[in-house]
Amino acid sequence: MKRLQKLNWLLALLIICANVKPALAQIPQNEDITWLGMDFSAAKFIGSATQFKDAGEITNSDFRDKSIPAWNQLFINEQKKYNVAEAVRRTQVNYATDITEKANSKINTDFFSNNPSDYGTLTAEKVAGMVKRYDFNGKSGVGLIFFIDGMSKGKDEASAWIAFVDMNSKKVLFSAHETGKSGGFGFRNYWAKSFYNILGKVKAEVKKNK
Repeated sequence: MKRLQKLNWLLALLIICANVKPALAQIPQNEDITWLGMDFSAAKFIGSATQFKDAGEITNSDFRDKSIPAWNQLFINEQKKYNVAEAVRRTQVNYATDITEKANSKINTDFFSNNPSDYGTLTAEKVAGMVKRYDFNGKSGVGLIFFIDGMSKGKDEASAWIAFVDMNSKKVLFSAHETGKSGGFGFRNYWAKSFYNILGKVKAEVKKNK
């Protein structure tokens, strides 16, 4: 009798698990998605930017006011290459990078570190807390943000949490940690390659969860 009860319980559990889909898969195909940009609030650059001849000495304010806006602008200026719509399997997406631009402009911490343990320190819980504090300017629907939490010259990669968020409730619908290999000539392009590759990881996550 006990064995039969156990088998029934296992069968019920398997049925439940088979019908539970990841939150990402539950976003309707007709749901608009808005690209909100990259948030560098928790980013740490491990190493020295002077390794790039074109960069010279980069200050924290240079990094915040010049480098970050330039990387975010790539997704606007080069939409065919940084194809967010294709990554999320939509014919088009909305753009509202002013949302992360506002958050990035308020950063007053030190980006640079020589401590490898400072690389990639975000967790899903920390990301959820950051989303809760966001001002989405009354926008609704699903937003996509990259929370960049590390750029390591030694590893030749950047670390990020990708997050699909409900802008109404400020809840994270889906998040995942990803890294993107860097490469290319010059400071901007070298790290832009990382963000391009992270976008490719988004495409893989969306495909996997459909």
